[in-house]
Amino acid sequence: MLTRFMPKRLYARSLIIVIAPMILLQSVIAFMFMERHWQTVTQRLSAAVTRDIAAIIDMIETYPNDRDHANMVRIAQERLGLKIDLLPNDPLPPPSPKPFFSILDGILSSEITSQINRPFWLDTVGNSNIVEIRIKLENQVLRVFARRSQAYASNTHIFLLWMVGTSLVLLLIAVPFLRNQIKPILQLAEAAEDFGKGRPAGDFKPRGADEVRRAGAAFIQMRQRIERQIEQRTTMLSGVSHDLRTILTRFKLELALSGSQLDLKALNKDIDDMQTMLEGYLSFARAEAEEDIGDFSLQECVARFEDEAAMRERGFIAHIGDIDDIHVRPNAFSRLLHNLVGNAFRYAQNVQMDAKLQNGILTIIIDDDGPGVPESRREDVFKPFLRLDEARNLDASGTGLGLSIARDVARSHGGDILLEDSPLGGLRAKVRVPA
Repeated sequence: MLTRFMPKRLYARSLIIVIAPMILLQSVIAFMFMERHWQTVTQRLSAAVTRDIAAIIDMIETYPNDRDHANMVRIAQERLGLKIDLLPNDPLPPPSPKPFFSILDGILSSEITSQINRPFWLDTVGNSNIVEIRIKLENQVLRVFARRSQAYASNTHIFLLWMVGTSLVLLLIAVPFLRNQIKPILQLAEAAEDFGKGRPAGDFKPRGADEVRRAGAAFIQMRQRIERQIEQRTTMLSGVSHDLRTILTRFKLELALSGSQLDLKALNKDIDDMQTMLEGYLSFARAEAEEDIGDFSLQECVARFEDEAAMRERGFIAHIGDIDDIHVRPNAFSRLLHNLVGNAFRYAQNVQMDAKLQNGILTIIIDDDGPGVPESRREDVFKPFLRLDEARNLDASGTGLGLSIARDVARSHGGDILLEDSPLGGLRAKVRVPA
């Protein structure tokens, strides 16, 4: 449950790592201050005020003369900071409602009970700076007015303000520093994402802490190795294709010059198919290695599919809304769609295409009413040269690379292709790529 509510981004989690211990530490300090220091100081102050009141009561009972009482009032005000009055022996007021949280009320009541042990009434409620205490004597009532600060540690807010203020200053320092440390990680993630989608990585350079720099350097080395591997594969395929095309041209020339009466049509067709396969392999390798991101018009692509459907006498319906130019590798993405739609045209009578662009993700769904592919074999059809009974993984050239090439193109853009059951009764191909 905690994981569900935790933020997902590193910056937010790092802030929690900084803020949570600070709040916990301040909470412990505040509790210790409230429990030990604040309460202890309040108890000592209240005890001192109660002792002064007890001394006044002793003097009143020792010297019952009214003239002496006037001197006691003067001495209490001048020396003790207490204003006292002697009231008639009336009943004490009813107890006032106690505050929900008041250290002063509880501690002062406890001190009066333990030191004086007489009926009393006190009023500590409200924001007044004066505390009123009434104590019932034998023939009269002693009323005492004391400043709240005499019995209560009233400067606690200064400590709390300092604690909160220093915490805010620390956060103002920590937040920019933390953002500066996370920025290189975000740049590394963006560079890796761009490379995974086939986009130029730009002028990415390792920055930040030593660990982040090491990760950035490792990414650059990995990218260079992959680029060299793709370049070497393309060069190899170009050489192989050139050599084999030379041999195939020689075969065709020898067949043309031969005076044999054999039927050469089948042999010439086989040679043409082999040449088409070689061209397909090479064109795909070159497109993957050399093509840059550009604008691809989905509207024009759909128009070509409509023309092809009319030529093949197939039903084709497209719902792409106002989506037109998307940022992909144009030739590679065109081949992806042609492989999928062309495969559907070969094995179905009706094909439907739907496109949706949302949150930077392009989703293209191609449905058909053909024979479909068993669920247990849907991942197998993406394997190169694999042929099922329905041959749903073959492109028009018969190379057995149709769906394999399509998935490679989708994944080189940072997306993928999934196969599902179609509502039309055949196969559904769902393409999701960033655009």
